[in-house]
Amino acid sequence: MGSAAAAHLAARGQRVLGLEQFTPAHDRGSSHGDSRIIRQAYYEDPAYVPLLRRSYELFEDLQASSPGVLTLTGGLMMGPADSATVRGSLASARAWDLPHELLDAAELRCRFPTFAVEDGTVALHEDRAGFVRPEQTVLEHLRRAAAAGADLRFGEPALGWAADAGGEGVTVRTATGEHRAASLVVSAGAWAPRLLPDLAPHLTVERQLLFWFAPDGPVGPFREQPVFIWENTGELQLYGFPAYGPDSEGVKVAFFRNGRPTDPDRLDRTVTAGEVAEMRAHLARRMPALAGRHLRSVACMYTTTPDQHFVLSVHPEHPQVAVAAGFSGHGFKFVPLVGEVLADLVTERATRHPIALFDPARLSAPVVR
Repeated sequence: MGSAAAAHLAARGQRVLGLEQFTPAHDRGSSHGDSRIIRQAYYEDPAYVPLLRRSYELFEDLQASSPGVLTLTGGLMMGPADSATVRGSLASARAWDLPHELLDAAELRCRFPTFAVEDGTVALHEDRAGFVRPEQTVLEHLRRAAAAGADLRFGEPALGWAADAGGEGVTVRTATGEHRAASLVVSAGAWAPRLLPDLAPHLTVERQLLFWFAPDGPVGPFREQPVFIWENTGELQLYGFPAYGPDSEGVKVAFFRNGRPTDPDRLDRTVTAGEVAEMRAHLARRMPALAGRHLRSVACMYTTTPDQHFVLSVHPEHPQVAVAAGFSGHGFKFVPLVGEVLADLVTERATRHPIALFDPARLSAPVVR
């Protein structure tokens, strides 16, 4: 989100200083692992759909100068007909008139034989779903920001910030000194609770795992499958990708929300044999030809809000500060759109995009029962 904000602000002629504690497109946070699903029939809430349409436009613009950053493979949202994944995807597709088709178990077995679906499983198929490349996306935004004059500094962690009274001016303190600016974007990922202490009680940082397995048989059928999200009653939600790249023999899969709270500076990056075995056992039931050789695993982090919606707004006390946090494991597909919104918020203090869902005030509002 920070790289995208820097690119959009610099493109508008703003003088931009970007501060990053690690290296460009690093693997220390939440923006690595080769691929992220992108989709429009959004089961989380139909309110995301207009934002996704704009994000697709911006990813297509990135694709023009960074080929391969966006790949459309089609996508399956799978599960029982009354599952949140299927029911919510269908609600968004119908609300926004998105092209889609509903498939029953027999059609799924015929068209997508890599999946061992049970009777009663259905799926919403969306042609416009696919995946984006996170590291490539970040690098392209950094390239654009630098080309437009942004001063990008790596290995310089932000330690704190203070906003001037009256809504103008900020000071950011880093390991090397202080920086002054008219406005500030705080987009710190898993470190957001430290830089946004008022939000900290509402943000949980969790360790999550990504796995790559090689099929027991030919990899061809896995190259042809779409991205998928598969919900089964009483089981972890599984998601995954096709095998991609001419030399790829591995298929990436992961559980959604099978993590545990972590300190981002002390993330356990060792994936245990037991964790690999848990995924293999799940694949043996759902994608049996994939439950073979484990190629690799990596750890990353989600920063999650209680309702799993984002925080994206002007700071409630400091109008010269924009905040982006709590993307809850489903935010990367919005990266270029979030960059555009953040640029709006610190230059205009408003945006044309519908972001009321992401107002942080909701997190501390009283619950009416």
